[in-house]
This record gives sequence, structure tokens and C-alpha cells, in this order.
Amino acid sequence: MLRLTDTRTRQLADIVPATPGVLTVYACGPTVYRFGHVGNVRTYLLSDLIYRVAERHGLRMRLVQNITDVGHLQDEVADAGEDKMAAAARREGRSAFDLAHFYEDAFHRDLAALNVRPAQAYPRASECIELMLALIERLVALGHAYPAPDGSVFFDARSFPSYGALSGNRLDQLRAGSGHAGEGLDANRYKRFHADWALWKGAGPATAMVWDSPWGPGFPGWHVECSAMSLRFLGEVFDIHTGGIDLRFPHHEDERAQSNAAVGHEVVRYWVHGEHLLNEGRKMAKSTGNVVLVSDLVAAGHDPLALRLFFLSGRYRQQLNLTADALTAADRTLTRWRTKVAEWAESPSAPMAMAYVERVVAAFDDDLDTPTALVALRELERDQAVPPGAKFETFAHLDALFGLDVARDVGRQRPAVVLPAGAAGLLDARAAARSAKEWAESDRLRDALAAVGVAVTDTREGQTWSLAAPAAR
Repeated sequence: MLRLTDTRTRQLADIVPATPGVLTVYACGPTVYRFGHVGNVRTYLLSDLIYRVAERHGLRMRLVQNITDVGHLQDEVADAGEDKMAAAARREGRSAFDLAHFYEDAFHRDLAALNVRPAQAYPRASECIELMLALIERLVALGHAYPAPDGSVFFDARSFPSYGALSGNRLDQLRAGSGHAGEGLDANRYKRFHADWALWKGAGPATAMVWDSPWGPGFPGWHVECSAMSLRFLGEVFDIHTGGIDLRFPHHEDERAQSNAAVGHEVVRYWVHGEHLLNEGRKMAKSTGNVVLVSDLVAAGHDPLALRLFFLSGRYRQQLNLTADALTAADRTLTRWRTKVAEWAESPSAPMAMAYVERVVAAFDDDLDTPTALVALRELERDQAVPPGAKFETFAHLDALFGLDVARDVGRQRPAVVLPAGAAGLLDARAAARSAKEWAESDRLRDALAAVGVAVTDTREGQTWSLAAPAAR
């Protein structure tokens, strides 16, 4: 059974679907006004890992991921400023929807490059305006929201007693400007309380991306789209809501309040958040100027699945620091595994090494403990007691969880590398000597290999070799 850390309860939870046999998941998707960086992609990998584990347990996945192509203001804290889509479209000299479709396509390409399985639905905010208006009207009718003279509609935060359950932020302790608009700002002069937020914004001078509403022309606030979409596409109760830790407050806190207030009960059963990706020790963000794109890594010669392997080296709920050395190491490991899997595939088939399968599956089940799962895979690679055919079967089988395409080179013609006569036996003998901690014998065999032109390097995963000129006698 999969267990995940639930942000709301701060506890490890057994993930038992509300509907037997079906796991329902809502994943916060991109705001498509620019390219997403690799930190964003790490967050999207979270729902993919849940998807793969769910399939392992025989569950059918129902994954919905929104596309924000309207409603994200330049200053979300102040509920003010131009819509980010409209501002970016003006800068790039194209229509807002042309811009949205361009960056949405880029988002899908990035996810495909990292073997992230597609969702069953990708609703766009701009195509769900009627859903949002219906939800806002319902919240007004229930006394959880109120219209303002400028055509805006605000959610009444004080009408929802359990506000703060996700983030720990209590309304009586929130200061003005700590997550929502500050008091006294002209754009929010109609708020009754500084922590209230806009469900709908009056258009004011805006003319682009504006829709009619019962309160006049305007556009939706950011938070309301996810409530409207999740309720429509997954129902009034669904299993898991994922997103980056930066969305916990105010976005997910507000979303939870809206959804629960509208239906009168807890909508999301488990909230699961992924931590930040750092780049050389600093949080990756446009504001810090250290953004790295998937396309940047590909242009630098990296396999995009090496980035996926790097992500798997850290747990989803822990910060991970991307460095050039770490990515290069992941690239080398992935290349080595693909080479070995292709070699093992040529050996007689043998049953899977079930002890390793069970270790990997248990690690994934344990709050997606991918680092521990990778340790098991590395140990399997080095285990001299497991025949090559069994290693192939086990690696290929477990790749359904890892998603690294380790069997990609099976059957591909490779340049022939011929070991000098007797070298294969020396390599096997040296590996056995190292396993037995017979270091003097290991060194003697290294010298013997060098004498016939085989250079040996010892790594954490075991010895590797390459051809070199024979040592001078």
C-alpha cells in the first residue's frame, strides 16, 4: 500500500482510494506565459511517481492537471496588476491565446522528455469560466463571498473557521500583506478583511482576457480556477492534490476554503507537496536569475532522463540541490545502466531477483523513498550472485516505477569491443577478489590487466574498464 505525507495532518497516511480501484488525483499545472524551468518539472514528476505506484497496485488512475491561461495577476499578494498572460503577450507581440498555446506545447514536450505520463484531462482556465462563475455565485449565495462596487467578488476568509489547516497560518495572526493584500491599497479598498481574496476581479481598464459576469465584465482570480476544475472533473471528494510547497499558502489554503465552503465538507482527502529545487545552493526562480530549462540541459548534451534520475536521488518532500557535477554523474550512471542492460539481455533469461524487487517496491510505497530504491538498484547491479539474465529481467521490470528507459539500447547494434585474450577472466577474478576484500590480489590483477591493455577504474557501483595501450614491460 502506498503511504504519503499528508500536508494537512502532518502525518504519513495510507492512501486508500475513496472509490475502490480508482485513484483520483489533481495536480496543479503550469501558468503558460513562459517556459517552465526544471524546478517546475520536479513538481510535475510527483504525480507521475504516484501514477506509477498506483498502477503497480492495480489501481486505475484518474489524473487531472490544470492549464492556467488566465487569472494569474502580476501581484497575487495584492490581487492587483495586469494578468501575467496579457502582459507577456504584449511583450512578445502576439495574442494572449497564441502565447498560451505556444508555452502549453512546450510544457507537454518537457514532460514527455522526462517520461512523465500524461494526465487524463488538461482543462484550461479560459475554457472553464462558466464553471468558475457558477462556483462564485454558489459561494455568494451561501454567505462565503460578497460582491464589491467595482465588479469584483471576494471570499470572506472569516466565514471559513478551519482556514490555515494546510499552512498553519491563523487568520487572527496573519498580518496585512503576509499573503493576501495589504489594507489601504486602492485595488483592495472594498475588502472587508485584509486576508479576503478575489474570486472575480472587475475589469477596470483591462480589455484583453475579459468576460461578462453577473457583477459586470472582469476575469477570475487565480485560486478559484482549481476549485472549479477539480470539483467538475473529479467530483466533490477526490483522493490526492499535489503541488509545489510554494503553493501551500496562499493558493492551496484558499482553494481548500473555497471548495469545502461550497460543498460543506472536506473535498481533498490527502494534500501532498513537493519541496523546492535549488540550483547550486539557491532556490531556482526567475527573480534570482538562475533558471534552468530542460532544453538548456539537452543543448548541453545531457540526456533529459538523467535529470529524472537526479530527481529520484532525493525524496520529493526534501530540497534537492542541482549541480553540474550531480547531473553529469546521473548521466554517466544512466549510460552505464543502459549499456549493462543491453549486455545482460544477450544472456540466457533467468527469473527476476525478487528480493531486490521487493526492496524497490517497498521503498516506493514508503512515501516515495526513491533514494532507497536507487540504492537497491545499484546493489543489484554489483551483485555477483545474480546471473546477468536475472539482472536484465529485474531492471526491465522495475523500470515501470523508475521511468528511466533503461532497456532503450537492447537490440541496438553496438560497436564491437574485443577484450584481449584472457582479460575477461582477469576481470572476473578481480571482481571476486574485491568482493572478498583481498586487496593485494585485486591490485595484482589490476597490474596484470594493465599489462594487456585494459585500464580498470573502481566506482561505488563496482569496477569499470576501458581499452588502453598495454603497459610497457
